[in-house]
Amino acid sequence: MRETFLDKKDSKNSILKKKILRLCIERGEHSIAALSEEINASVPTVTKLIGELMDEGFMVDLGKSGTSGGRRPSIYGLNPNAGYFVGVDIRNSHAGAAITDFQGNLIAFEDNIPFVMERKEESVHAISRAVRNYVEMRHLDWDRILGMGISLAGRINRETGYSNNYSFDPNRPINKILEEDLEIPVVIENDSRAMAYGEFLSGVVRKERNVLFVNVSWGLGMGMILDGRLYYGTSGYAGEFGHFPLLQNDEICRCGKVGCLETGASGSALVRMITQQLRSGKPSSLLKKFRTEGKINLNDIFMAISEEDVLAIDALGEIGENLGRGLAGLINMFNPELVVLGGKLAIAGDYLMLPVQTTVKKLAQNIAIQDTAIKFSRLKNQAAPIGDCMLSRSHLLGIF
Repeated sequence: MRETFLDKKDSKNSILKKKILRLCIERGEHSIAALSEEINASVPTVTKLIGELMDEGFMVDLGKSGTSGGRRPSIYGLNPNAGYFVGVDIRNSHAGAAITDFQGNLIAFEDNIPFVMERKEESVHAISRAVRNYVEMRHLDWDRILGMGISLAGRINRETGYSNNYSFDPNRPINKILEEDLEIPVVIENDSRAMAYGEFLSGVVRKERNVLFVNVSWGLGMGMILDGRLYYGTSGYAGEFGHFPLLQNDEICRCGKVGCLETGASGSALVRMITQQLRSGKPSSLLKKFRTEGKINLNDIFMAISEEDVLAIDALGEIGENLGRGLAGLINMFNPELVVLGGKLAIAGDYLMLPVQTTVKKLAQNIAIQDTAIKFSRLKNQAAPIGDCMLSRSHLLGIF
């Protein structure tokens, strides 16, 4: 791409262009008059800026608006053909990958790609090779890939590129190694925040600006959108909802502390609870497999729930109650417009949602919950890879 406003990022015009692009990203196409009002700049100034953004390849004229009567204004929006972004979400034993165009439309998605991330540099290089192969298999020109986002579980500092789970050398950040290999900008993010951003821009979120995304998977994480922006905290580690010391169950969390919410409101907690019941001989459709193999997994539990297994349903109800207790505290504290539940346990649907809602209504302050909705993720397993693409675009455009 030719020289653009990104090469003069601190100029007044560059700042105004960022505002224009952010409005188009979050709210869709605009007329010049609407943009003028939104960014508090004159119509001639906005007209000039739009023209430059079109010359730079970021925006296009979408034609006249559909309003009836009077002179119809031209509408402008993001240019979908400006290029592509790749998003990769690394999980325990597999990965998910997505490609979006510049407008954010999903071009390709693949889930359950076999991959085991290790705490060593060769594992990062393996990601680079896999990403190039993924793009080439879709017959896309690598030169049109503008950036990449990658998300990992655990604490991630986006500014330094440090992952508490996978970084192996403070002088060799994971995203910098990927940039060297791929020769494109790469942003690294926590998986729950990536999910939150994907849902915010492409999922269940509509006009809400204050959104909490709760990732109920093997662990328990959270991404926070406050006033339309991802919230990171001082050190980049905000959102560790699972390690809120809420429970008095004497269970040691993987973080080493006792009583973290994750020990009673996560996939790992659900497996532990049911395993303990099966060991004591409680009747369940899961008992046969447990006696044969000595263990069960989440997929086994979901199958049992679909078959109306009482033990599995009751255990998930306890998970929902614990989660609802934590959410009640968050709602009282942040007063969000929307709480989104995503992650592996969201597959359980109303078996999870009903105890969550019942507990929230019981424990949260009425004045706080009357304007808060609780919904499931619309993007489901696509949330993190799409969020990674969107984060890469925002990073490239300097509107993070």
